[in-house]
This record gives sequence, C-alpha cells and structure tokens, in this order.
Amino acid sequence: MLLDPKKRYLQIAFNKDRAMVDEILPKIPRDERILIEAGTPYIKREGASGIKYIADRWEGIVIADIKTVDGAVEEVEEVYYAGANAATVIGNAPKETIDLFIETCEEFGIISMIDMINVDWPLKVLMKLKKPPQVVVLHRGRDEEATRGKVIPYKQINKIRSKFDVLISAAGGVDLREAQTAAFNGANIVVVNLVAPEDPWIGIKSTEDVIEIAKKFLKSIE
Repeated sequence: MLLDPKKRYLQIAFNKDRAMVDEILPKIPRDERILIEAGTPYIKREGASGIKYIADRWEGIVIADIKTVDGAVEEVEEVYYAGANAATVIGNAPKETIDLFIETCEEFGIISMIDMINVDWPLKVLMKLKKPPQVVVLHRGRDEEATRGKVIPYKQINKIRSKFDVLISAAGGVDLREAQTAAFNGANIVVVNLVAPEDPWIGIKSTEDVIEIAKKFLKSIE
C-alpha cells in the first residue's frame, strides 16, 4: 500500500463512536485523496472491531491511530487483520518498539506512520532508527490547541526531508487556513478531526455539510 508523494491527501479522523461513523462516513466523497482515520479515542471506545467497522464501509485507505508505545508486533497484526491499511507509533516510544513497528508494517504491507507529538527534535528520533517510516506526523495535540504559542512545527519539514525520503503529515487543530499553511510548507497529508457541535476542538463539525467542506479542504491543499 503506497501513497503518491506527488499528491496531497486529506485525512478525516473519527474520534467519537460508531454512531458518528454511520452518520458521517456515507457523506464523505469517494476520492483517492481522502484517507479515513479510526482515531485513538474511537479505537479505545470501540476496539479492533471498530476499525473493521470503518474498513468495511470505506473502499479507500483506513488509518488506525493506535499510537503504539510497546508491543509493536501484536498491535500491528491486530489492526492489519481488522482491515487497516496504515498504523501509527509514538515517536517517544523505545527505539526497539519503533523499529519493530516499521518492520512489521512492512511485513504486512501497511503504511507505517510515526507520530511526533511532544517530540522536540523529530530528526533525532529518525536518525536512530534502522530505517525510516513511510510517514512522519508533525502533531499538535488536541489538549494543546488552546495553548498560546503551540503550533504545528512546520520548520521541521525541511530538516527531515534533508535526510529522509518520507511523507509528512500535519495534524492538530487543522481548519481550512491551517490546511493551506500545511500544504504551503510542504505537508503531503493534512489531518482534520470530525467533532461534535459541543466539542471545543477545531475540525469539521458533524452538523456541517461534510461533503462541501471536504471539497473545500481538497481544494485548499492542491
């Protein structure tokens, strides 16, 4: 399973429950540039069967945001058999875990993504590995969105690309303006959260016209 480095992708993250999947997923345009994420809160709530629930309803790429910190082989196997095409490991995980994660993803033919949330120097993490992942995620956490000065570290993109041929994903509080900024700075993937109307986080509100907004996001990152 490969992503085209010449294309820019919109990753839409489901973080609630199956009810939101039932409500929103059928409305999302079938476009090869749209990736669907089973988010960490969703997976904790719904388990591996929740990943399968999404994979059975989406013909494109499904990302399991498991944020592995240990037990890489077992976790990759589990999401693979649930139907995921990609998975995530935490950049602060032990080097051994990250190496095993990338190796196992390669064995099963799924996309390896390393989430650099709370990692100050992503390049240092990558330099220690046996081989790089396919995607590096530069991530401002949801709990950080309201913190003044906390931004997606786009300055790290050129540093990473100077050493590694990887795709870059930008995540955390992404709206249309942030998506444009991410694409301008060289990100291949922008991650947008689906959020309920009462949620304080930035993203696509579940009550909005998801089809039109998804089209606007795709246009903004062309």
